Amino acid sequence: MTSFKELGLSAEVLRALDENGFKDPFPIQELSIPLILKGMDVIGQAHTGTGKTAAFSLPILNNIKRNGPIQALILVPTRELAMQVTNEIRKFSKYVGIRTLAVYGGQSMSLQITQLRKGVQIVVATPGRLIDHVKRGTIQLEAAKFVVLDEADRMLDMGFIDDIKFILFYVDEDRQTCLFSATIPPEISRLAQDYMKNPHEVKLNEEEISLDTIDQSYLIVEERQKFKHLCNFIKSRDEKQTIVFAATKQRTQRLAIELKQQGLRAITIHGDLSQKQRDDSMHRFRTGSEDILVATDIAARGIDVPAIGHVINYDIPDDPMIYFHRIGRTARAGGTGKAISLVSQDRVDDFTRILKNTELPIKRLNDEMGIEVPRIQSHPRTNWRRNSGYGGRYGNGGGYRNRQGSNRFSSADSSRRRYGYGARSERRPSYNQRSSYDRM
Repeated sequence: MTSFKELGLSAEVLRALDENGFKDPFPIQELSIPLILKGMDVIGQAHTGTGKTAAFSLPILNNIKRNGPIQALILVPTRELAMQVTNEIRKFSKYVGIRTLAVYGGQSMSLQITQLRKGVQIVVATPGRLIDHVKRGTIQLEAAKFVVLDEADRMLDMGFIDDIKFILFYVDEDRQTCLFSATIPPEISRLAQDYMKNPHEVKLNEEEISLDTIDQSYLIVEERQKFKHLCNFIKSRDEKQTIVFAATKQRTQRLAIELKQQGLRAITIHGDLSQKQRDDSMHRFRTGSEDILVATDIAARGIDVPAIGHVINYDIPDDPMIYFHRIGRTARAGGTGKAISLVSQDRVDDFTRILKNTELPIKRLNDEMGIEVPRIQSHPRTNWRRNSGYGGRYGNGGGYRNRQGSNRFSSADSSRRRYGYGARSERRPSYNQRSSYDRM
């Protein structure tokens, strides 16, 4: 096992790591940090909860200058992840004199401008709010020598690819670019090919897409019986915190209310909440005043709470990889956890695809609990998008889009139509071009 010291990090960074209890690097850190320290572009693929933030932030802190302009830009898909990454970097930078700022929609623009004027070396930003700053001239990226695309697959699913291309036009082409993602779909590979220089690939999860420290199980029940079993599972668990995943923001809201009516301490997080409400929800969940978080996939992507012991899939996702992202919220950093899925009759086919995508056992609970498997009828699948307001460019219902329906940009033509530019050598888009951006 290589130590952090052997990776070549500075004494100041090592001191902060030691104070925060970081003893030995995780595999993604051990493999990525030396490459980034040498100035190489890196594509890092690893599951959520395996230490990707430290893998890219530690070498950045090691290499940038103190008290200078913005030298590193980290793009993330959601405000929650922006805050999470910023807080982690601030822990690591305690002794290096480098300031980090989170820039995201939902927070006062004037407050962010005030903080920027004080001097910032690292910006962690969601694409929409960063573009607002670039257009206003309140953020200049010309001096940035490091760019990190974190959770790149999630940014792809949320429609941010063209926004990323727009932003990269304002960063010096002689930069170091790193891309970290749980999955590397073809569109992400094309983005890397166009905007990275001979990237080195560090892939840890191509073969093992499930975590062997998670006790996985499922129960096939009728849709109308799911809530009763959800309550029973929650009441029989140990004291560890629980995340319940639902398909849409409307369902998360309703589930949280109904769980409270059962005397359970539940809270929700979804796209309709204000930033203050989201921050309050996460604070209450992290501190344990509420121990059940009902969330959509989009809202939960930036959640990092080490104490999570249980993940319950109230609604089964269309895409098997979303299932593995969800259960990766538990058993973080080498711990253990449980993942339970409630499979309604019209979602059996979806869960069968999940079963085929893992070599580890997922236990069926019907026999153990004495619950007969309901007869699988050939009625249409529940359409969460149509029935619950799910849809729009960024999946406004709060879940992942299906693969066939996603609006992805894979050609220079789409970029040119939207922003008026094509290849990297062409002119940059002007500030007064009008476009609509997400305010995540």
